[in-house]
Amino acid sequence: MEQHEIGVGEQTVVAVATPPGQGGIAVVRVSGKDAIGIVDSAWRGKPLGGVTSHTSHLGRYVATDGAVLDECVSTIFRGPNSFTGEDVVEISLHGSRWIQREVVADLIRRGAKAAGRGEFTRRAFMNGRLDLAQAEGVADLIAASSRAAHALAMTQTSGGFSRGLEEVREKLVEFASLLELELDFSEEDVEFADRARLEELAANLLKRLERLASSYSSGAALKEGVPVVIAGVPNAGKSSLLNLILGDDKAIVSDIPGTTRDTIEDTAEIDGVLFRFIDTAGLRATEDTVENLGIERARERMRKARIVVWLIDPTSPIEPQEEEITRLRKENPEAEVIKVVGKGDLIHPSPTLPYGAAYAAGELSDGSDTASLPYGAVLVMSMKTGDGLESLQQRLTAAATGGYDPQAEFIVTNARHYEALLQGADALRRALAGLHDGLSADFIAQDVREATSHIGTITGAITTDTLLHNIFAKFCIGK
Repeated sequence: MEQHEIGVGEQTVVAVATPPGQGGIAVVRVSGKDAIGIVDSAWRGKPLGGVTSHTSHLGRYVATDGAVLDECVSTIFRGPNSFTGEDVVEISLHGSRWIQREVVADLIRRGAKAAGRGEFTRRAFMNGRLDLAQAEGVADLIAASSRAAHALAMTQTSGGFSRGLEEVREKLVEFASLLELELDFSEEDVEFADRARLEELAANLLKRLERLASSYSSGAALKEGVPVVIAGVPNAGKSSLLNLILGDDKAIVSDIPGTTRDTIEDTAEIDGVLFRFIDTAGLRATEDTVENLGIERARERMRKARIVVWLIDPTSPIEPQEEEITRLRKENPEAEVIKVVGKGDLIHPSPTLPYGAAYAAGELSDGSDTASLPYGAVLVMSMKTGDGLESLQQRLTAAATGGYDPQAEFIVTNARHYEALLQGADALRRALAGLHDGLSADFIAQDVREATSHIGTITGAITTDTLLHNIFAKFCIGK
């Protein structure tokens, strides 16, 4: 990993590293060349100057005016084997907000400086403890709200993503070097690499970048929570399905059409994936102004949804419902539409109802998602018994991951990384076209260097002050 130098005279910094508020414990973190000395000047207990790294010590914190602020524990991490690469002291205090404020203020009086947003992680990057992608993974790890988001963040912080990108970057550097070497011997008409082999190399690298970039849609959804719109005609069972998934009476269930007039949202974790379920107003023609507002909001959510669970009412005409599905697929062709008959218990004894004949003929069964029917695959559920819920959950998790296996490959979750991958792939695509067309090596090398530069910005091999400021300004103070 590339080492970055911290400027001479960089001050020791301090901040509360635990969330704002009052709790049983709060941690004040101090980092810098004078961290141990500054804390030791307030410490009453075993002198911290000579203690071994990665050890904890009980003592009292005494302010400059002689007041005992707390009995607490100080843990010492000596650089470079610390999170920041510098000497670090973490003081575990009682969680009183007043104690936290007083200790931080006292440490500032003793020579420390208040840390800015993300300053500890930025120092870890500058000291070579983390690359830039790993540093951003730290923020994702803190914000992870599901098992899937946690797994993605852990892969990033552990360096798995960076190692894969570094391998691509090294091959690009080698690629550009061969082309530039040809330029040095251009008068002697020397070719250092077979163009067909270079084309194959460029094509393989491009495929890797495109695969990574295409994972962003799934990755961003897994990180933030996958939005799922539950849609259908009035009384199809949308609110009942929401309540069944959540295991709670979140939405009002009524036989009266048009009960739901606005969107109702809540979250649920299924097989480690966080979903944001959105119950919407039933779609129908109505003169009710308020209900029409709800219907328009429902259509707007459907146009933006990643997944739509479309509930078919088997007691209502099917053709108008299928017309709505056709409209949805035109307005949002990227959405995964999961069609569900939510009143499976009604079609069992009623073969004359839509889908009832197919069920009676053995073409459709509870939980089936492969039935061959005039309008495509349909999953049958019962909101009363919960039959078919597990099949729906399996369909949801498959749609959320988009065919990517978070355990086997890295999924991009960061918009900055996504943009850099797109730009890198675009430059490499131009280089590949140049190789195919027999373009001069200097033009091709320029495109390869551009691709290398874009990939380098992801891990921090190439940075600017503006880039670093924009990244770390999004971190919380204390991290």
